[in-house]
Amino acid sequence: MAPPSRLNLANAITVARILACPGVFLLALSPDPGHLFVAFLLFLAAAVSDLWDGYLARKHGWITNMGKLLDPLADKLLLVSTFIPFYVVSQGPDPLGQIPWWGALPLWVVVVIFGRELLVTVLRSWAARRGSVIASGASGKIKAFIQNIFSGSLLLWYALVRVAAERGWGGMPAWEAWAAFHGAVTGLTLLAALLLTVYSLGVYVAQNRNVFRSAHG
Repeated sequence: MAPPSRLNLANAITVARILACPGVFLLALSPDPGHLFVAFLLFLAAAVSDLWDGYLARKHGWITNMGKLLDPLADKLLLVSTFIPFYVVSQGPDPLGQIPWWGALPLWVVVVIFGRELLVTVLRSWAARRGSVIASGASGKIKAFIQNIFSGSLLLWYALVRVAAERGWGGMPAWEAWAAFHGAVTGLTLLAALLLTVYSLGVYVAQNRNVFRSAHG
C-alpha cells in the first residue's frame, strides 16, 4: 500500500487549487495590468493543477470519494472566481473591460453556466446523501477545460489591452494582428463553453439516471 502522504497528494493539490481562488477573484477585478498578469499566472497554475491531480490520482490509484467531491468543487470555485469578475468588469464604464466579440458579458450566459453548475451540485449532493458518489464525466471535464481556456485568455487579454493602451500600441501591425487572433480565441471559446455547458448537463443526467433512480428508491 502506498504511504498515506502519497495517497493524499492528489487531494492536496486540489485543496491548493481551492485556496488560489480568492486571489484570482480579487486580482481579476483590478484595472492594474500587473495585478491582471498575476491573476492570469495564478489562474494558469490552478488550471494546470486540475490536470495534474487527476493524472496522479489515475496513475497511482489514489482516486477517493473525497477527491471525487473536492475536484468538482474546486472547478466550480475557479469558475466563480473568474466569471463574476468578468461580469462586473465587462458591465463597467471602462471600454477595455469589454469581452471580444461579446462586449459586456450577458447576464443570461452567466445564468446558464452557473445554473448548470448549481443543478449538478444539487444532484450530486442528493445522490451522495443516499450513498452514491458521482464523479465528473468526460464531457464535464472537456467543458471545464474549454471554460479554463476562455478564462485564462480573457485574463491575459485584459492585461495586454491595458498595457497596449498605456504604451500606445494602437495601429501597430504586430499588435493589431495579435489582438485579432487573441480576441477570436477569447470570443469563440466562450461560445464553445456555453454550448458544452448545456451538452454536458444532458450527458450527466443521462449517464447517471440509474444512480438517481436507485438513490430515489
